[in-house]
Amino acid sequence: MPSTYELLEARLQSAFDALQPGSDPVLRPSDRSDYQANGVMGLAKALGRPPREVADELVASLDLAGLATVEVAGPGFLNLSLTPAFLGQQLNELVANERLNVPVSPNAKTIVIDYSAPNVAKEMHVGHLRSTVIGDALARINRFMGHTVIARNHVGDWGTPFGMLIEHLIDLGEDAAVQSLSMGDLDTFYRAARQKFDSDDTFKERSRARVVLLQGGDTETNRLWRLLVTQSVAYFQEVYDKLDVLLQPSDVVGESFYNPMLDDVVTDLKSAGLLVESDGAQVVFLPGFTNRENEPLPLIVQKSDEGFGYAATDLAAVRDRVGNLHADEILYVVGAPQAQHFDMVWAAARAAGWLPEAVRIEHVAFGNVLGPDRKMFKTRSGETVKLVGLIDEATERALAQLQARQSDMSADEQAALALTLARAAVKYADLSTERQKDYVFDLDRMLAFEGDTGPYLAYAHARIRSIFRRLNEPFLGDNVSWTLSDPAARHLALGLLALPEALDATLNTLQPHRLCTYLFDLAQRFTTFYEACPVLSAEDSLRDERLALCDVSARTLSLGLSLLGIDAPERM
Repeated sequence: MPSTYELLEARLQSAFDALQPGSDPVLRPSDRSDYQANGVMGLAKALGRPPREVADELVASLDLAGLATVEVAGPGFLNLSLTPAFLGQQLNELVANERLNVPVSPNAKTIVIDYSAPNVAKEMHVGHLRSTVIGDALARINRFMGHTVIARNHVGDWGTPFGMLIEHLIDLGEDAAVQSLSMGDLDTFYRAARQKFDSDDTFKERSRARVVLLQGGDTETNRLWRLLVTQSVAYFQEVYDKLDVLLQPSDVVGESFYNPMLDDVVTDLKSAGLLVESDGAQVVFLPGFTNRENEPLPLIVQKSDEGFGYAATDLAAVRDRVGNLHADEILYVVGAPQAQHFDMVWAAARAAGWLPEAVRIEHVAFGNVLGPDRKMFKTRSGETVKLVGLIDEATERALAQLQARQSDMSADEQAALALTLARAAVKYADLSTERQKDYVFDLDRMLAFEGDTGPYLAYAHARIRSIFRRLNEPFLGDNVSWTLSDPAARHLALGLLALPEALDATLNTLQPHRLCTYLFDLAQRFTTFYEACPVLSAEDSLRDERLALCDVSARTLSLGLSLLGIDAPERM
């Protein structure tokens, strides 16, 4: 079912196409009317005609019968106001539709999303936060839109450090090592192994020999390596569960998975005439990539010691995702510094014929999480901030806020709500920031119940739901007679109808902050409505109309927050 926006845009597009095919009406919501078409100036410039003259011609040919009235404003803007009958029809469909008029995509795709990607035997820290929550939100939204999403948690589980890690495990004994790792003390385990490697030559030699055994497929070494990986993945899962992130152990497809494919990557690149030797390494030189001296920049596939570079693994991953998973779209939710690397890998994959032009591949880059000093967020001692520690601290602060308020909630209910608010605070602060930008991690601001925060939106939902707990009978919401006589009610109604466009904008740009902006605006519209339009004291059809607006507002906030990975509490 087309949305309100799509119906209007289709009518406008027909009129614009009659003057110049493919011209964009640039339809937007407007504070001066319900919608405004701003594309007249661009069309007039292309036609070499006065904008007002073009606007008048468009109005004369527009077929908006039954949908909206239109008038020309300013130099040539088209202001559109929905007819009462059409607006009422759209709202009744919205009330009755479980998906709130958001259609399932008619062109369902298979989308592989690569996100989170911690390293085995290393703690998940604040640097993993953005990749994890942005990737999780994109996965949720795409699934809701009807696409098949395959999550890929590309963990670092292979390479030379595993020699020292396995030897350290042997020194500790399996039981002690498992106990340490299962407690989430991954950093201590890794640092102890690194310290021995750097200071003990005997341990260093043992570690190097163990790498050879690992790469050679030694059974016992492989068993010990698998033990390390299993314990680490189990701990990662505890962090994901605490964050309410959908990743599962079955989504972990680490570097080791692609290791058997790397020889074929090298062989096939050579056969394609793309691989050349440079300083003993096997590399690909790609047009358009140069260093600071304007010299050709190599993509190192195999190093001079015959070890494989990250490019080989990433090329194998592209081949697997296209050839075996049949991806129509591949998203890499990885920090901005990796941009050039990915551009080169994808250019090589396309040159080799492994990445068809029809497959959309995007680097969903993001900025850094900063501390109050606007530098990389670290502890007072200068260490990386553990991700689980952030959630625990946010939960403790949220619980303290709840306990300071008068409430009839039990201790267990308060604890559960505190975790919900902590997740909302941390996730929303991240997702509401334009992802390419850095942001300052400030728990006091994030946990505030005022302003553009996750707890504010959670509270807005709970406040709406409290209205219905005061009703004497269930509210059905059918057969509402819409008058929307108060401007605040109409403003809220138009905001409710705009959810499909907010989701489209989010996916088209891969920017979750677009959905956050929509939800915050909707919550503000509701506040204005609630202050101007008494609900429970209204009578008859007006009461039903206002209750219906409340109900759809709560449902929209709940759905929107759930797509960001945030629960909407029923009461607070």
